Amino acid sequence: MTARAPAPARSALILHGAVAPGAAADDEDTLVQVGVVTAALRKLGFAVETLEVGRDLADVARTVEAIAPDFAFNLVEQIDGRDALLPLAAYLLERARIPYTGAPAAALAASTEKTLAKRLMAAAGIPTPEWCETGMEAGQLSPDDGLWIVKSATEHASFGLSAASVVRADAVAGRLRRCTAAHGGSWFAERYIHGREFNVSLLAGSAGPQVLPVSEIVFIDCPPERPAIVDYAAKWQPNSAAYRNTRRRLLGAEAALLAGRLGQIALRCWHLFGLRGYARVDFRVDESGTPFVLEVNANPCLSPDAGFAAAADAAGIDLVEVVGRIVVDAGIRLPRAGNSATG
Repeated sequence: MTARAPAPARSALILHGAVAPGAAADDEDTLVQVGVVTAALRKLGFAVETLEVGRDLADVARTVEAIAPDFAFNLVEQIDGRDALLPLAAYLLERARIPYTGAPAAALAASTEKTLAKRLMAAAGIPTPEWCETGMEAGQLSPDDGLWIVKSATEHASFGLSAASVVRADAVAGRLRRCTAAHGGSWFAERYIHGREFNVSLLAGSAGPQVLPVSEIVFIDCPPERPAIVDYAAKWQPNSAAYRNTRRRLLGAEAALLAGRLGQIALRCWHLFGLRGYARVDFRVDESGTPFVLEVNANPCLSPDAGFAAAADAAGIDLVEVVGRIVVDAGIRLPRAGNSATG
């Protein structure tokens, strides 16, 4: 007797981090993504519910089991205000044996902790700027060791980043102490790469991950005293000069060689971390043309004005198809026969 193919999924549950009233712009952006994905899933034929994930994970687990969706669309970027906890939602879904979209829990854990991600990349021969994780290591840097940038090891969305984050080597230890005292959590420093910045977005397709058109981040009229970085103001404060003067542009045909090189490295990151559905890899390219991976972003932002959506649009892929491909790559059948969301 021939086994029947599994029935297509019908119900979807969108999980997202709880957003408090008056939350910061980067947290409120979560609700924009929920709206986009809800609309896309409904166009694909799913019944959709949403669920906030807060600190009471036991209550979340009970609610998920009571709803019993065919699958979950995982949009959790933080839990209780901490990005470091975001893999817990995926682990919860795995425990409940509910299929879910995006990166598996282990991939989320490895890519969210930036210094762990850098150790994995370095071991695999993927270029990433050299770094130090403690004040003791920073104290061993030479005053002639150039500029370094101090970042949160677990928080994303340019948390805590400003022009003051880029410091001389002999000031790294002090900056690490100040950031830890001001914000808590773990901080590290990596060598500041003078040069250009790029985003490479990847989207699952029937032939494997597709490299979408590569974007460059352009810093317009950046004064010499201000480092060319995408800090918190440049990303989230529309009234700031940094926001107005930080633009995104697609690489043209004249940069095909560079785009291809970045795409190949991004694909290596996809396979190294075991990513799924979609991802974005951020690069700096130094003045000699050498690329360095800054971060691997599993489950990147799906807001219409974000870089991933812009890259997909440049490839002729709308957000409904993006969402459909993410769903299919999680092993979930679409409910509408003939729907071509596989790429």
